[in-house]
This record gives sequence, structure tokens and C-alpha cells, in this order.
Amino acid sequence: MPQIERDVQENWQIWHETGEKCPTGTIPIRRDLDPKVSHKKKPKVHEVPNSANMGHKYAIAYMIDRQQVYGTRATFNVWAPIVEESTDFSLAQIWLASGSYETADLSTVEAGWQADGYNNTGCYGLDRPGFVQTSSNIAIGAAIGRTSTFGGTPFDMTLQIWKDPFSGHWWLAVGPNIVPIGYWPATIFTTLSDHATRVEWGGEVLYRNLSGVNTVAQMGSGEYADKGYGKAAYFCNLKVAENNHTLLPVQDFGVLADHPKYYTVKKSSNRNCGNHFYFGGPGPQRSGAFF
Repeated sequence: MPQIERDVQENWQIWHETGEKCPTGTIPIRRDLDPKVSHKKKPKVHEVPNSANMGHKYAIAYMIDRQQVYGTRATFNVWAPIVEESTDFSLAQIWLASGSYETADLSTVEAGWQADGYNNTGCYGLDRPGFVQTSSNIAIGAAIGRTSTFGGTPFDMTLQIWKDPFSGHWWLAVGPNIVPIGYWPATIFTTLSDHATRVEWGGEVLYRNLSGVNTVAQMGSGEYADKGYGKAAYFCNLKVAENNHTLLPVQDFGVLADHPKYYTVKKSSNRNCGNHFYFGGPGPQRSGAFF
């Protein structure tokens, strides 16, 4: 059963291994070796219409139709799922959202880890204007040097997103000590300028099968949710801040796996992790049609 044994400490990004540090007042920025590479797709919240969400597959937990949400925190383990096609990705992350595609006022803040086909398949962090980085120790978009191992010790990361009641900014922090990384200014949002109305945690895969030949696109560890601790990916110690801005343990939540033949999600509960869930799966098989 999940038991948080390890979280993000120092030297968890690969660039930390060089011993380099950024001077006070500066931030690390990931070097773009090929600036001509276009940003192809970005993660979506699961409620968007099919026409805008083509190829995106989910195994998530969620709290929807909340009146006022001001933040969330979760601990989830990091894996290295196989993603063969350069235009696809697999991720685990947190979503805070308000509005919708149908009313053309959807706003989201999202944070987590992603694996892709060694290409630039998203629009994250400093890739587009908006996010203001303040940390000199964490590089947005940099490779993570450690991952969980099947049947072994998990490598966890804790992320928190919350709305500062004074500035109105949405802040992002990492690690067990909740060290701030930066913020999204309130002025860049429409419906999220005051609060969110739904929270989602879990996995997402972009699989478009552009080549017409089935390629591998795993989610999480590549194992189904029912494999459990040490084998499946999980989100643990879920917390949400609602009316009084205080982060409290989540008492209940819904789950969704929109393609359960390939990716699944399963709720669980224990003393160490509270109400939590497992998610993931192997994705497409080479011998058969997919989606």
C-alpha cells in the first residue's frame, strides 16, 4: 500500500548533477537546442469536446462543480512511460480549471511531469508568456534524474498550486517543504482570475497514431491501476482548499478512465495516504486496432 518514502529533495533534476547553481536573483532556463521545432499539442482538461480533444486519453480523479476552489496539493510518483511516436506524450499532473470550451472561457493551471518521444510536444512554463519563475534552484521543463522502479522504491514529487489571497496570483510549489517555484499572474486569466470550480489529478496520454502503425504510448508505470502499490502509478495525500483557502484532505472524489481497455483508474484508502488512487496502463498493442 502507498507509503511516502521519498520526495523531491536537492539534486533531483539532471542539471543539478553538474554542481552548477544560479546566482541569487537569476533563474535557470532550459536551453532550446532546436528553436525551429513547433509546439504541437498541449494537455487538455477531460471535459472538452471531442473535436478539440482528439487523441487525448485520460485516467483521472476529479472534483467538479465546486463553488470556490483556491488550491490543491498532491504527492505522486514519477515514472518513465514508453512513448514511441515523436508527436505523442504521456503525463501525470494536477489541473485547476474554470469555465469551458463550450462557452469559450476555459482557463486552467496545470503542473506535473511528462514523457514524450524526445520531442517538444507541449506548451509549458516558460515556453509561452504567462508563468513568472522565482526559483533559482528548479528549472521549468528540465529532465528529472530519478524515477520509480517496478516493485522497488518509489520516487515521489509533491506539488501544490494555490491562490494568494493578497496578490491574487496562482502559485506553484514543489517538495515536502512546499518551496515556491513561481506564479501565474491573476491578470492573464478570465474565469480563473478569482477561483477555480473543478480540480483534477491523474494521467493523460496524447496518442494520434499518425503513422497508421500502432506505437507504444504507456501511461504511468505502464501497468493497470489494479496492480497496486509498487507497480502502478498513484496520486496520494490529496488536498483541496475551498471556501476558507485552507488545504484539507479530500473526503471523496470521482474517477474517470475514458478508454479502460488501455488505461484504468482505481480508488483506494489507507492511513498513510488517505483517500488516494492508482492509474495507468500499457496503451495500444501492436497487434490490434487502437481507439
